[in-house]
Amino acid sequence: MKNFTSVKDIPSIEEALQVAKEVKENPYGFKELGDNKTMILIFFNSSLRTRLSTQKAAMNLGMNTMVLNVNQDGWKLESELGVVMDGDKPEHLREAIPVIGSYCDLIGVRAFASLEDKSSDYQEKIIQQFIDYAGVPVVSMEAATRHPLQSYADLITIEEHKKVDRPKVVLTWAPHPRALPQAVANSFVEWMKETDYELVVTHPKGYELADSFMEGVTVEYDQKKAFEGADFIYAKNWSAYHDYGQVLSKDRSWCVDQEKMALTNDAKFMHCLPVRRNMIVSDSVIDSENAIVIDQAANREVSAQAVIKMILEDQ
Repeated sequence: MKNFTSVKDIPSIEEALQVAKEVKENPYGFKELGDNKTMILIFFNSSLRTRLSTQKAAMNLGMNTMVLNVNQDGWKLESELGVVMDGDKPEHLREAIPVIGSYCDLIGVRAFASLEDKSSDYQEKIIQQFIDYAGVPVVSMEAATRHPLQSYADLITIEEHKKVDRPKVVLTWAPHPRALPQAVANSFVEWMKETDYELVVTHPKGYELADSFMEGVTVEYDQKKAFEGADFIYAKNWSAYHDYGQVLSKDRSWCVDQEKMALTNDAKFMHCLPVRRNMIVSDSVIDSENAIVIDQAANREVSAQAVIKMILEDQ
């Protein structure tokens, strides 16, 4: 595996789960892979779980790690070509990226969608420049359209908690005070489609995800109907795709509460965190024994380590 930006980059779901199992059972057993190698983590956006879990995963494999918070620790970087650089960005990614690549063996990049230009966001212009110019493998730590490390961790978590071979997994939109990218939702759908799970996506009309992700996926606009018989409920907000980046609704009735969870098959509750309590999910649900959000977060280290391991083994 040369780069990691989506589920399409892994050998298979089965192999990815096997590698995750290996690193979870023996997290310090593969340190020779990273001996005298360095991973640089580049953050264009803020992070808690992604930064800590990816850094820890690289360290588990014996790697040195460096972290750069763009626009805080270094020069502001221009990403568009053809721009007259007479503003506040004195350096271009076209030069910065190969320089960064010369200092390391692996780069992790976190760069959210702008939610202003759909075409630019869905072309993944920032992470694609890293892939084109870095000269070393690149791992997406969340890009404009996908968050594959999160989705990989979600898959591991479902596999660990499922009680039936083919669980019903529901991705539900939930309200949020501001516009958020579609990356987590897109990526989760993409990974779930590679399994044999029953996947249902529920959201208010107007919040349809891109057709390229949703082909063949069941959409249910009635949230309570979608919850019926579910084994896992994954709550997440995303802004509109067709009315790009817009908040079309803040309908608090879409908050996941005990009444809705009672419709499920004693479902586990999932969220990628951070979560806004009593907007996305009620206190009673996220504090219940069926909430597995901490397990998800812990598995972020596992998914990152599995990805880094696979990349190092191919170098």
